[in-house]
Amino acid sequence: MNDFQTVYGAAPEGAWAAPGRVNLIGEHTDYNDGFVLPIALPHHVRAEARRRDDGVLRLWSAQGDGEVVELRLDGLAPGTVAGWAKYPAAVVWTLRQAGHRVGGADLWFDSDVPTGAGLSSSAALECAVGVAYNDLYGLGLSAPELALLAQKAENDFVGVPCGVMDQMASMCCAEGSALLLDTRDLGQRQVPIDLAGAGLRLLVIDTRVKHDLADGAYAELRAGCERAAELLGLPALRDLPADGLDAALGRLPAELRPLVRHVVAEDRRVQQAIRLLDAGDLAGIGPILTAGHASLRDDYRVSCPETDLAADTAVAAGALGARMTGGGFGGSVIALVAADLLDTVADAVTAAFAGAGYAAPRTFAATPAAGARRL
Repeated sequence: MNDFQTVYGAAPEGAWAAPGRVNLIGEHTDYNDGFVLPIALPHHVRAEARRRDDGVLRLWSAQGDGEVVELRLDGLAPGTVAGWAKYPAAVVWTLRQAGHRVGGADLWFDSDVPTGAGLSSSAALECAVGVAYNDLYGLGLSAPELALLAQKAENDFVGVPCGVMDQMASMCCAEGSALLLDTRDLGQRQVPIDLAGAGLRLLVIDTRVKHDLADGAYAELRAGCERAAELLGLPALRDLPADGLDAALGRLPAELRPLVRHVVAEDRRVQQAIRLLDAGDLAGIGPILTAGHASLRDDYRVSCPETDLAADTAVAAGALGARMTGGGFGGSVIALVAADLLDTVADAVTAAFAGAGYAAPRTFAATPAAGARRL
């Protein structure tokens, strides 16, 4: 194996990890100042690192082409780095842009977060670099501060206008809990979610349909939401109360109404889910997941035939609820399933994909894991 020592000829100063995530409910609400409820996955990006004092950043990934990517810090700028290396480079560039006195590093990565699956593999990579640099250079930044820097890296360097949910989930989630995050003020609460104790499992179905949020579709959705808020005279769609939705829709052009309807209803679904979780009714959130998928499919229009088939088949096979998770245009579906039906539901989805002529999906059960940390 090409470990750090083999690649760079010396031992690393330390190792860090940052997880991917699934979002239970609250999709496309984060850039509307709304509420989200993600959990961190056991799958993570592992980063090993050693400082350099010559202004050079070297990057190697076990999932890459076997070559070391070498960059000069003084040459970093948006648009100068291609492929996977742009994500770690973005974080280092953003730290320097923010005034932090950081130098170069040798960075080594290995990841078991599926890429292109809507499970935040890019945010996990960014956050792994953030926690490593925070320790290597003694920056003293908090987890939320590092999450904001990682989001800024993706916005300004990579060019994806994402909200802050993915980075906050990777940095701040706690084992055994979902993270209730108010994306306006970054207020957060760890909400215990004992799947095993409730006799349940959370099945993740990676449809293996790849998506690329940098292709402009995500940016168009965000711009549409911001335009709607502006026309309604609101700071963000989060400020539109559910009981004022119908009147507000009447003041908007037809193409913006479905976006607004989804965001307002989705924020409400997060609040409904929290009430159920606080009451210990984990099974009760199943129908909320299914309603969320219908909204993403019909109003936000970010689903696709494969995610629709996975969600519909899971429910038909006995899941309590299922929905697409992540930005959309492919990616993964989550299904809340009784423990004794886990294999039944997974097998039904696999069979449905085969019958439709789709590539076999990847399925696994997810448990709420810890956020980014030094190993």
